[in-house]
Amino acid sequence: MPSPPVKVMLPSNPALQADDCMLTRKFGQEVINYYSGTRLNRYSFLRTDAGFLRRAALAPAARYVALSDLSAVAVDKSQLATFRFEDVKPLIGADPAIALEEKAAVAQFDSTRTTPLVVFLGLVDGSIGGAAAAEEEQETVEIQSATHGTVKAQPYFAVDITPRDPYKEAAEAFQKTFQARGLSIETNPRALTLLPEHASIYAQARSMIDWNTRNRFCAGCGSRNLSIQAGYKRACPPADLRGGNPLTRDDCPTRHGVSNVCFPRTDPTMIAAVLSADGRRVLLGRQAAWPADWYSTLAGFLEPGESMEETVRREVWEESGVRVGRVVIHSTQPWPYPSSLMIGAVAQALPGGEEVTLHDKELESARWFTLDEVRVALAQGGSALGAAPPPEYKPGDLRVPPPQAIAHQLMAAVVEGKFTGASKI
Repeated sequence: MPSPPVKVMLPSNPALQADDCMLTRKFGQEVINYYSGTRLNRYSFLRTDAGFLRRAALAPAARYVALSDLSAVAVDKSQLATFRFEDVKPLIGADPAIALEEKAAVAQFDSTRTTPLVVFLGLVDGSIGGAAAAEEEQETVEIQSATHGTVKAQPYFAVDITPRDPYKEAAEAFQKTFQARGLSIETNPRALTLLPEHASIYAQARSMIDWNTRNRFCAGCGSRNLSIQAGYKRACPPADLRGGNPLTRDDCPTRHGVSNVCFPRTDPTMIAAVLSADGRRVLLGRQAAWPADWYSTLAGFLEPGESMEETVRREVWEESGVRVGRVVIHSTQPWPYPSSLMIGAVAQALPGGEEVTLHDKELESARWFTLDEVRVALAQGGSALGAAPPPEYKPGDLRVPPPQAIAHQLMAAVVEGKFTGASKI
């Protein structure tokens, strides 16, 4: 008798503890996937409050996570490192740009005087878990907002420390300071070794820094633009001080109404565990670059004018030739490489539509596996791309993604019978 799938300690939400509402009784417990489940309250309505942001950024309780080329500075492979304002002050300045009121930031825009990007991540009422966090007492601070009164919590920010002109030397000096403390840049985040709460902070920070980096030029006129609203909006200023040689720039459509103003993007992506028509097999695929015997659920991007259910049917047919009927949404997972939202589904093939044909050639192989084959692979624990296979693995055995991946959770839901009426849970 195969052993049951390995469970993973994924993030939890206090609102769902001891949950016994009518929706849970009907559909089961909500799944909170890796990279989600943050305990940071993003306080999006405070991103326009320059006074609040300044007080939060300079507060002794404020913590900064640092990324270089989108890889995080870490204590070890499980924990992000955090820094105080005094640590990052030589890099971002005594009065960081994130604290400027929007109109002032636009009026002072100078394309020759840039500083590292700082993004407001949010506030947390309790400490972020991990041995490093436990060593220092949780700090909170009362911060005044002009429009929302007093907020008592601990602010978190992200700073891009990638060495770039004109602050390359300062960034390199900062890197030497944290290396002297035994910290290092974790260059393989897809190993999925960060603690869940740290992973969710990293996902937010990475996505926001990546979006800002990719969108430094205006889509309306092609000119350099400016990060405002704590890193969550980019504006095209009408003038550029240019180091003392001011230039009035041509008109731009982004300065009129909300037309084309640049906001962060998220790309919806389907990922689906496809059951055979008789419910006894699961369709999995593999790319040529993946390790031997490593298979996963099929995935693909939503296209304009499609529902997610239609995307599942189209992508599964394009990649495998299998025709899908009913599609049910299971759960979602942020995937910050660079900005996807994986929308997990379980789908069922139509009778007579199960023959595999690789239409678009994206996959090296697509195969049907029995529920028992998948159950055994899940019980071995799975492994991230680039990681060693599980100890129980033998060449020729099915290998699957680890529990941190939504693909693993979709397979587990299927083999546990949650979508076939056979579940005992």
